[in-house]
Amino acid sequence: MCQKTTKHKILTFAAWIAAHITLVVVLVTIVALFFPSSFAWMSTSSITPMLGVVMFGMGLTLTPSDFNPVLQHPKDILVGELAQFLIMPSLAWMLCKLLALPEELALGVILVGCCPGGTASNVICYLAKGDVALSVAMTGVSTLLAPIVTPAFVWLLAEKSVEVDITGMFLSIVQVVIMPIVLGFAVNHYFRQTTQRIVPLLPMFSTLSIAFIIGIIVAHNSASILACSLIVAVAVILHNILGLALGYGLSALTGSESPKRSAIAIEVGMQNSGLATSLAATHFAMFPMAAVPGAMFSVWHNFSGSIAAQIFRRQSEQKNK
Repeated sequence: MCQKTTKHKILTFAAWIAAHITLVVVLVTIVALFFPSSFAWMSTSSITPMLGVVMFGMGLTLTPSDFNPVLQHPKDILVGELAQFLIMPSLAWMLCKLLALPEELALGVILVGCCPGGTASNVICYLAKGDVALSVAMTGVSTLLAPIVTPAFVWLLAEKSVEVDITGMFLSIVQVVIMPIVLGFAVNHYFRQTTQRIVPLLPMFSTLSIAFIIGIIVAHNSASILACSLIVAVAVILHNILGLALGYGLSALTGSESPKRSAIAIEVGMQNSGLATSLAATHFAMFPMAAVPGAMFSVWHNFSGSIAAQIFRRQSEQKNK
């Protein structure tokens, strides 16, 4: 009886954490921003393995059959990729013009807009009860397209040349997304009884992982974020929110089902801002402020993504009642 009570309490606590992801993220962001030493002791290099562990957990909840509808009906991938590489770069360029951003800040915003979807979008999609298989497929496709599309759009919109590390990006998506998910598949297949016991806890671990990732990013960029002008924050917030809204709207217009709409909206709105920051630092060192929009986007899109996840999750739960 005592064991059942303890198990019930743990599951209740795990469900509460997953349901209050926004509160957890807000608290972590405030602590990391004003007390950066609380998270700065963790290196930014720890973000990649943390995402890998979360992807492994997602793999435990998926089976190969989950990908069959995506592969048999690739329309949603096509819609998502068109939205990814048309909506986000266009929004970035328009916001830079409307807000009259200085050249180096505008370059940073455009870099964010021209990057592929980020792997954190897969975690947010999972928490939102969206179509995770579609989200993972879209991340993979956009990442593989990015070495061609990202430099082309940056040159077109910002008139700047940028090189993208094709091998590095390919290895990154394999290490952070594909391998952990495949490993999760295998463990779920051979040890299904065991994995089913821990699956209810996975949303809590994913929520805490996202919170820690935000904490690390904020802590290491707290000075730049606090010193950055309000206009950059406005550009980053509008870019992300409009991306989420337009991604959802386009998928609704094309007749996608609710879980797919959530996946496409999240994938479009959440960019690989870490790549944008890296490209800015590597190729535009003469414009040091160009890395700031990417750093701010990294923080904001996880925060807004957590809110979107809560909204989409509630919609999904209401439909399933």
